[in-house]
Amino acid sequence: MKLSSVSFCLVKMGIVVVLFFHGCDSDSVDPTEGFVELPFNESYYYIQKPYNLNVSDRYSFVDGIHKFWVYFTDKPLARSSPTRARSEVIIHGYNYTSGVWQFEGNAYVPSGTSGVCVMQVFGAAPTATITTAFMLRMYNGTLKYYTDPVILPNMYDKWFKFNVIHDMDATKVMAYIDGQLVFQGADRGGLFHFFKFGVYAQKNGSDYMESRWKDIKIFNKPGSNHHYGKKTTS
Repeated sequence: MKLSSVSFCLVKMGIVVVLFFHGCDSDSVDPTEGFVELPFNESYYYIQKPYNLNVSDRYSFVDGIHKFWVYFTDKPLARSSPTRARSEVIIHGYNYTSGVWQFEGNAYVPSGTSGVCVMQVFGAAPTATITTAFMLRMYNGTLKYYTDPVILPNMYDKWFKFNVIHDMDATKVMAYIDGQLVFQGADRGGLFHFFKFGVYAQKNGSDYMESRWKDIKIFNKPGSNHHYGKKTTS
């Protein structure tokens, strides 16, 4: 899928969302240019799931595809957690405290899945009202930055390549879909961050939620003042 070359920008509270219209195709860019790909395997992540279920009850990895699913009525990740149901990969092998970092993956969200976060950059300042720097959510086929603004409509039942770049030093986040810039805005500060992907139920979520991911890659920009290490966190 290619996005149209006809676009305009919505600027609101320091957030820039580039909205694309279907029409003539344009050449996409490679967001990973200038970055170095880092090693990534099972030792760099683990699965968060409802505390009363096995991982295999809400997650599978077959033929290179991570499949996540939850029901809105599922339990949270811990008995004491006030959060909603989730089945997510948490990339704890690259908890970073500075530098420029990038996540890449190909995603698929089936029809009917709504009110769910499918990817997030976790971490924010203690004073922030939200604990994440970025969330990619799905609402009725429309991908959104949290609940607003719209990133891209009509995204059910199709694979798309998603890249998110977090420049922690510049406190900035940029997101790309199929090589087209679709979002840029400020993060919410914080001392460390990490990437997560899967399904994490939000308010007014659908009864059943699912996402699929493949070809996951992690990048860092050489020359940036980057520090990272493994740190298990909920």
